[in-house]
Amino acid sequence: MSIKIREIKEKKDLKKFIKFQYDLYKDNKFYVPPLLMDELNTFDKNKNPAFKLSDVKFIVAEINKKIVGRIVAINNKPANQKYNIKNIRFNWFDCINDLEVAKYLFDYVEKWAKELGMDSISGPHGFTDLDPQGLLIEGFDRIPTIASFYNYEYYKEFLEKLDFIKEIDYFEYLSTPPYKEGIPKKLIDTAKWVINRYNYKLVKYDNIKEYIKRGKEIFKLLDESFSEIYGSVPLTDNQINYYIKKYISYINKDLIKLVENKEGEIIGFMITMNNLSKAYQKAKGRLFPFGIFHILKGFKNNETLDFYLAGVKEEYRGKGVDLIMIVDIVETAMKYGFKYAESNQELENNTKVQSEWKFFNPQLIRKRRIYKKFIK
Repeated sequence: MSIKIREIKEKKDLKKFIKFQYDLYKDNKFYVPPLLMDELNTFDKNKNPAFKLSDVKFIVAEINKKIVGRIVAINNKPANQKYNIKNIRFNWFDCINDLEVAKYLFDYVEKWAKELGMDSISGPHGFTDLDPQGLLIEGFDRIPTIASFYNYEYYKEFLEKLDFIKEIDYFEYLSTPPYKEGIPKKLIDTAKWVINRYNYKLVKYDNIKEYIKRGKEIFKLLDESFSEIYGSVPLTDNQINYYIKKYISYINKDLIKLVENKEGEIIGFMITMNNLSKAYQKAKGRLFPFGIFHILKGFKNNETLDFYLAGVKEEYRGKGVDLIMIVDIVETAMKYGFKYAESNQELENNTKVQSEWKFFNPQLIRKRRIYKKFIK
């Protein structure tokens, strides 16, 4: 068996690179296929502003001209500059159950890293924190949200055999709204007290366009909120515009929470949305001709509420802003009849955020890991 490694440079080959995952997981009932259109946009240097800041290689492993593995290697210049490191990131790694295939892919990434004078490789993480990241290491029997990956259990074994070690883990929780007992009165009273004490305002607009108008403020605050978090990368104005269109344009306005100070400045935000995982499974990576109908129907499915993004301005942390948003989103979730809420990824050492879930019956359902390898 001869394994051949090559870089993808043509658009027609890029489609094959993307579609490999659909074939690899076609019989897996927990895999959620991303939309082909979204994947093409993510990997299009003319549409994704991240390519202006990073050097990127799309790499595939082939046997008899058939793709059996893939990986993206990223020289993320803003990250290396921010953390004063010499590191190559990897992401979008998939391969058949063959350690040799994985080894060929990572050897190629390591070779490039050495050519650039790097001393480590880490991942899975992408251009920014808004790309899916972390290798699934626990929770293989659950369907992930559309903001994250699913991967086979043998990936963990492969990485560790290739001398990758744990860098940090992410936790994901499932909670239930307190329909029987109600939101604790103490939380409601405290949220009201905080609003009156500090002259905060919980902003509610009549249409999504008003939230989009404040998109730059929201993502500037996100950038600030994430600045101290592991692996975060500052966003450019072009990237902010890109993510406004990607994350805000189609969300139910009631599932976005904004808090202003008395000057009208956004000091906290929370973006949640209906879980679309099952709708994406039915769409099978395609919006047309029928995928769009499954996804539109998914926006009306109030079984699970996904928590996507949240942030609080630094000088307002510890002053109840997050509590105001949590109480209001729980009230909204109960109004719409959501049965569950998923937290998406939280760093294992983010005990403050984890403690906020304690009132809503949290269950740890997944763990993801960022791996690192030091180049000899």
